[in-house]
Amino acid sequence: MLMEEERRLIVEYGKKMSSAGLSVGTSGNISIYDPEVGYMAISPSGLGYFETEPEDVVVMDLDGNVIDGRRKPSSEHGLHTVVYRNRAEARAVVHTHSPYATTLACLHETMKPIHYVIMGSGVNEVPLVPYVTFGTPELADAVEKVLVENPKTRVVLLANHGDVCYQASLPKAFGLAANMEFNAQIQWQCMCAGVPKYLNDEQMAAAMERAKTYGQQSR
Repeated sequence: MLMEEERRLIVEYGKKMSSAGLSVGTSGNISIYDPEVGYMAISPSGLGYFETEPEDVVVMDLDGNVIDGRRKPSSEHGLHTVVYRNRAEARAVVHTHSPYATTLACLHETMKPIHYVIMGSGVNEVPLVPYVTFGTPELADAVEKVLVENPKTRVVLLANHGDVCYQASLPKAFGLAANMEFNAQIQWQCMCAGVPKYLNDEQMAAAMERAKTYGQQSR
C-alpha cells in the first residue's frame, strides 16, 4: 500500500484529534506530505475518525489527482496543497474546528499573544483568512494569499470555520493545533473577564530566545 506508514499515522492522529475535542464528528482533516515522491496522504471525506482504516486514507499529488485509494478525499485537499506549495518545510497539516480557535475566527478576531505558547505559530499574532465557502478552490486561494502575506506563520484562522496548522511532522502539527486551542481559550476567557493583557514584542522575543534551550538538548 502506497504511503502505508503515513496512512497509519493519519488514522492514529485522527482519533487523537477527535478525542481531544479539536474536531467534532467528521469535521477537520489531516495530511502528510512526502516531497521525495511528491504525494500527500489525506484523510477521507465524511468518514468518522474511529471508522477510518489506513486503506481509507487517500494518496494524492499536489495537482489534486488521486494516486491511490478507493475513498473520496477530504473536500479541503486544495487547502492542504497550498500549504505544501508555499512552505517548503511543511510535512504535515492539521485542520481543526476546535471550539475556542473557531470562536475567535467567528468573531473575525486574530489570535493574539495572551500566552507565550503562541510562539509555536512562528508569529506573535495569528492571521485571519476572510470567510470563503468550505471545500472550494476559492478558500484554498484565500489561504494561499494570507500565507504569502505572512511568510513566518505556521497557523491561520479561517473566518467562521476553524484553523489550519502545519509543521515538520504530524506529531508536531498536532501539538501545535492543541497549543493554539489553549491560547485561543485563554484569549477568549480574558476577553470575557475584562481587557486582555497581551505580551508585547519584546516579551515574545525573550520567550522565543528562551525556547531555544527548552527541553532535552542533544549532547
